[in-house]
Amino acid sequence: MPNGDFPTVAAAFTEMANRMVYATMATVDSRGRPRSRMVHTLWQWDGTELVGWAGAGVTPLKRAHLAANPYVSCNYWDGVEAYDTCVAECRAELLLDAASRRAGWELFASTPPPLGYDPATIPGWDSPDSPAWGVLRFRPWRLRVFPGEFARSGTGEILTWREN
Repeated sequence: MPNGDFPTVAAAFTEMANRMVYATMATVDSRGRPRSRMVHTLWQWDGTELVGWAGAGVTPLKRAHLAANPYVSCNYWDGVEAYDTCVAECRAELLLDAASRRAGWELFASTPPPLGYDPATIPGWDSPDSPAWGVLRFRPWRLRVFPGEFARSGTGEILTWREN
């Protein structure tokens, strides 16, 4: 598939991913073995830059995976009605400094549901200073947007973008 126009693909991806909220995020360990988990994400597109965020439990496994290979795949699927799917392949950073933790906490706490939520409702995440709370920042290098209507009827368009 040809490489799509980043602004077009990023806008379509952001709409679809933010509508679905939850993604399966896969990391890879130092031996190349994948591990996946569900994450609650929030994507911000300003017309130029696309950045994704997720609150993250700070675990030794997640830290080791991202230290060995700082890339993740976030896969979204709306299987209820639309059957839309989208994927972001990203460089991921686990942000643990105090300013990033506070900013991430405030981003999720101040954004209306379903994208936003109160992080304090998660056990162990009592405040932005909780040792178990961290923030993942995603910067995509590849995006794919696959509308369910394309699979059902052949109408619509599959959009892809890849960083050069």
